[in-house]
Amino acid sequence: AQGSKFYSVLPSSGVGDFDFTRSGSATRINSQGLIETVGNGVSRLNYPLIDGKVVGCPHHLLEPQSTNLLIYSEDFSNAAWLKLRASVVSNSAISPDGTLNASSFIEDTSNGTHILYRNNVATGNGQNTLSVKVKANGRNWVLLYDAENGDRVFFDLENGIAGSTIGSPDAFSINALPNGWYDISLTSTSTAKVDFQIYLAESDGVSSYTGNGVSGIYVYAAQLEFNSYQTSYIPTVASAVTRSAETANGSGDASTFNDSEGVLMAEISALSDDSTAKRLSINKDAFNRITIEVTSSNLLQFSIRESSTFRFFQTFAIDTTINNKLALKYKSGDSSLWVNGLKLSTKSELFDFTGNELVRLSFDDSVGSTFYSKTKQVQYYDSVLTDSELETLTSWVSFSDMANGQLYTIQ
Repeated sequence: AQGSKFYSVLPSSGVGDFDFTRSGSATRINSQGLIETVGNGVSRLNYPLIDGKVVGCPHHLLEPQSTNLLIYSEDFSNAAWLKLRASVVSNSAISPDGTLNASSFIEDTSNGTHILYRNNVATGNGQNTLSVKVKANGRNWVLLYDAENGDRVFFDLENGIAGSTIGSPDAFSINALPNGWYDISLTSTSTAKVDFQIYLAESDGVSSYTGNGVSGIYVYAAQLEFNSYQTSYIPTVASAVTRSAETANGSGDASTFNDSEGVLMAEISALSDDSTAKRLSINKDAFNRITIEVTSSNLLQFSIRESSTFRFFQTFAIDTTINNKLALKYKSGDSSLWVNGLKLSTKSELFDFTGNELVRLSFDDSVGSTFYSKTKQVQYYDSVLTDSELETLTSWVSFSDMANGQLYTIQ
């Protein structure tokens, strides 16, 4: 359940609940696949979408602070949004939040480019991510463009794929939403400002043409973040809006965790490869912990640290931004780790956690390094499991279940 805590199913007494914090509201994808706003301090269960449809169980969403620097993110008729050889009509279509608040962006009959834009948006020297929700309305192609540095990508709104790129975009994406909508994004490196521009396009690579006066696209939820990746939508009106960072800490207590042996399991994915360490750990402090980590190099790392000394330390190269099932079995002289049904390493190093060294399960290591993530499940066992049990725990029941869990489309 979502609410003021990130709830534990078992134990049901509340001792397993994570203490969740976030100042202010935030958005999620609900069970109907629609964008929904939740209130101050309410945790988020975000539903996965494949080909625009909700598939499978939700994940718990934990995000860092981010700011949408574009004012009037839904009101494209506002004077803050400039139009060239084009017009905008408000409240023309049902948007991805399920209400009649999307705008029509329509070309005129001139020969040239047809643009909806905001120039000179102050951000910073570094990576910026532009994103917007779009839907075909006579035009099946659109160009998302940071005109400050020349990076741009064409997107096909009929087939849901990216087309030509110009410049050197750091990253870009197109993801299907319900009812024919697509979420498109572009990440590029800028110096001090961004020119956020949306072009109508006649075809892939063709953004200058003679318009017919009626064709265009629907637009909704424009967002510009001084960030290396897109986060969940942050609505704005007359000023930029910041979504506060989230935390989820303090699950369990000294009586929950066994100092001698146990298993920490997580089905989880990092939000991005953003060169920061992210740690899910059972700990007392930074020097005594059992940790599943994504390193600053985007490597998967498992460790057992006792009194500042690493007794188990193993790193693997794997795509940490897709959903993986992970387990670390710890027992002095007999520890092992499992990834997606496979035992990848065993260790016989000795350790001795004494005096209640393991007292809480947290999405950090007690001093930071928050594991910003999409989390399907976290499990803790206060005794070791057999290899057969660990294989089952970290496996999927079928190929389709695995594909859906990792958000792949089966063709």
